[in-house]
Amino acid sequence: MGQGPGFDPGCRRCPRLAGFLDEVRGRHAGYHCGPVAPFGSARHRLLIVGLAPGMHGANRTGRPFTGDHAGILLYRTLHAHGFASRPESLAADDALRLHDCRITNAVKCLPPANKPSPAEVRECNRYLAVELAAVPGGGVVLALGAIAHAAVLRATGLAPARARFSHGARHELPQGRVLLDSYHCSRYNTQTRRLTAAMFDAVVARARHLLAS
Repeated sequence: MGQGPGFDPGCRRCPRLAGFLDEVRGRHAGYHCGPVAPFGSARHRLLIVGLAPGMHGANRTGRPFTGDHAGILLYRTLHAHGFASRPESLAADDALRLHDCRITNAVKCLPPANKPSPAEVRECNRYLAVELAAVPGGGVVLALGAIAHAAVLRATGLAPARARFSHGARHELPQGRVLLDSYHCSRYNTQTRRLTAAMFDAVVARARHLLAS
């Protein structure tokens, strides 16, 4: 469950993000307020790529999709398909473990208004490229949202026009890997029912099927 290669816990390459984290740390002294490391199995065939840490979720707890609404549907669905030992992620030191699965973000630091700039996505792409290289042939990458989708394409050297984002879409990646797209499991998407539990379950079930075959 370690951080693995390619992650810099002290990274301050993006001045806007570094300054914003300093500001948030001043208001919330107990928050993680730093780059959030990937979480999950060191050896895995499923890599889930989100957008960025949430203010009171991963930015608070230090673990992706932990401590806020965004992780509710994600971890419940991963548990239902055998990728997680528990259906809830409550804190970075709880007993939850991921099986054959790892979770990361396209941008490792909390951005203002949950919106990283294109330059910040590009700067953080070096870390995502290392994480993607660890996914073996036959593995699956699940991108949560269009920004994560585009970041995966950039990190694998694919042109955006070759694989347009669409919920439920499948795209081929180098080395025999597969990219699946899903709407992000954010509070907005789930409460407006842009993403339902059934829709997300179908995508994760497809990932499980691909890995089984």
